[in-house]
Amino acid sequence: MTKSLPNIGISSLLCVLISIFSYSNVALSFENPDTQQAEEPEKGPHRGRLLKDDNFALELAIFETGVPPEFRVWITDEGQPVKPSDVSLNITLTRLGGVEDNIKFKPQGDFLRGDTVIYEPHSFVVTVTADYQGKSHRWQYDNFEGRTLIEAEVAKALEIGTSIAGSATLKESIAVFGKLNTHPEYRRDISARFAGTVKSVDVALGQRVNKGQSLLTIISNETLKAYTLFAPIDGVVVSRQANPGEQTHARVLLSISNNTALVAELAVFAADRHRVSLGQTVRLSAKGSKQPVIAVIKQIDHRLQPNQSVIVRAELSNNKAQQAGQFVAGSFVKAEIEVAEHPVSLAVKRSGLQAFRDFTVVFVKIGNQYEVRMLDLGREAGEWVEVLGGLKSGAEYVSENSYIIKADIEKSGASHDH
Repeated sequence: MTKSLPNIGISSLLCVLISIFSYSNVALSFENPDTQQAEEPEKGPHRGRLLKDDNFALELAIFETGVPPEFRVWITDEGQPVKPSDVSLNITLTRLGGVEDNIKFKPQGDFLRGDTVIYEPHSFVVTVTADYQGKSHRWQYDNFEGRTLIEAEVAKALEIGTSIAGSATLKESIAVFGKLNTHPEYRRDISARFAGTVKSVDVALGQRVNKGQSLLTIISNETLKAYTLFAPIDGVVVSRQANPGEQTHARVLLSISNNTALVAELAVFAADRHRVSLGQTVRLSAKGSKQPVIAVIKQIDHRLQPNQSVIVRAELSNNKAQQAGQFVAGSFVKAEIEVAEHPVSLAVKRSGLQAFRDFTVVFVKIGNQYEVRMLDLGREAGEWVEVLGGLKSGAEYVSENSYIIKADIEKSGASHDH
């Protein structure tokens, strides 16, 4: 009976931890698995694994030249080929999570051919039973690839985050840039109702004022009586063009602006103009902002700018953003305009994807074990990627810091046993 391959453990992750992470207050607990190099299994003339029981032997190979991966088995007894139809053979593959694939065989030429496609990953416990001339033979060995074991405490310390695979709405967007301006309905220019002399100015440039607060006192040139101008809205004094003793001259004396609502003026170029419409959602980000703010497109210009773009205006409520000091009029912003939505039955977060061999993969988590899943992907939008195959709905997969799992698996050296 062939020796079992050792479990792929966390020891190889130690190098990654030392070079990447430093924890002063977190105690990491690593297992101490067997670190010896896995013994290379004996191979036969068809490059398959040899399984021997006294003089009876099987050569078991995963064949995938021109066909989906399948098992093929050549049999000898005392070194001589055995007629395939004289042997009853069954193989059970036990995958992570207890899923079993039962494979039966039929003769074809000088070998037995399995009736089941060996789907990726080729990672399982292999149990082989063969009956020949009234005698039963049995072998079992581990054929693990893309699998590792990480204790819960270590995974937590490494901030390995997981998510559940399921349905999602992919929001397709286009990237644009622009500038924030005060909403026209939230700005007031203050002028004197009657021409006269400025007696006093009660506010300073940059001062916050409340609706109804006294702003200026004017002495009318006609009646020589004083009257007061009051703030028509809450806001900030953004312009002051008046001082005591000056004549009003029918000009703007003060301007008040309220940044509770802002308008983002965004430049959309020809390639994307047909995809933009009123009511679409816009996610705005400014330099230094902690997270995007949502706006809604309210107006689309019908004339081109000198740079051949069209200005799209999106309104945003700035109450929460203003309290956090994120957005002010005059700020340059970048934006994502959501132009389409695609509900899909299964999707994963883009942050969980990794390259493994010739595949794009995620790593599923079952207990404290992690194993690769090769994905067939569809549409991509935002943080989500549609999954067409290779993963089951409800599977728990690594969505944060998945590169740590990949590094550990690659250092372990587990590979195909074809």
